[in-house]
Amino acid sequence: MFRTALALLLMISAGSAAAQEKLTLTSQYGPDKPQTLLWKRFAEILEAERPGAYDITITVSGALGGEKEEAEAIRLGAITGAESTIANLTTWVPEGAVLDLPFLFSGPEEIERVLSGPAGEALREAYRAEGFEVPAFIIFGARHLLSDRPLPTPDDLKGLTVRSLQSDLHVALWRHLGANPTALPITEAYTALSNGVVDAMDMTKSGYEALKLYEVAPVLTETAHIWAVGVVYFDVNFWQSLDDEERALFDRAAKEGAAHFNELAAAEQDTALARAIEKGARAVEVDPNLWREAVAPFVDDYVAEMNDPEALAILEAIRASR
Repeated sequence: MFRTALALLLMISAGSAAAQEKLTLTSQYGPDKPQTLLWKRFAEILEAERPGAYDITITVSGALGGEKEEAEAIRLGAITGAESTIANLTTWVPEGAVLDLPFLFSGPEEIERVLSGPAGEALREAYRAEGFEVPAFIIFGARHLLSDRPLPTPDDLKGLTVRSLQSDLHVALWRHLGANPTALPITEAYTALSNGVVDAMDMTKSGYEALKLYEVAPVLTETAHIWAVGVVYFDVNFWQSLDDEERALFDRAAKEGAAHFNELAAAEQDTALARAIEKGARAVEVDPNLWREAVAPFVDDYVAEMNDPEALAILEAIRASR
């Protein structure tokens, strides 16, 4: 009798283990950074609601490749969920580039308000059509210039090689300002700055410190030219395989994880810069009006040349929300 009961218990345990759904979630940053803590909060919510239902692996520090490789793996179903800058996904959803127009947003509150409305929903539909389910947007922070020298005016960029995000808009922006843009994944930025392949790049203050870019670009010029917006996204086929109750749980967990990320990322910006300064970095202030004037023709031209009704509709929705 005891042996029969034990055998039955082992069969039940084996069945429970086999029933666990495997989830692979990825972060480009270390285990203590907001990008990873987002997924930890997500996993905690899932475990609290459905104990033992999911076998969750969170890979960190870009272990499965850069943002582009992660996106391709999402589309193939090899990764369940990831975070990405909007710019990275413009390969598949070019209309998302409008969020990267310089000096489009005044700050996080405006971004959250705009993306909770029609503009955000239109973008979600566009991502879904390309295999990405986007339950939440995240705000990495304002982007600033990094180099081994101060770059207080737009003219200081002329002739420099600038590491660019892998985005047509970002490449065009640096070219407009007289720089020579080189599109590289973030995983290659440190080495490119170190060996002189590039002279400068842009990044949030938290990314500057987290990736130790101050070691190879000790001067951060506070341009705040673009607010870096991103997404929390999943393989759409995986998402559609969930039942209604499970999908609602994942949606809520992703939104709560994103809110947690936004809170951490906002708090981290100035403290991260302070830590970098303690390690030898220097911050340089600028006159923002000089930069707005320099990029205004670029914005006008870029918008005028958009042959994309969906992108223009999203831009109009953003402007209407503002």
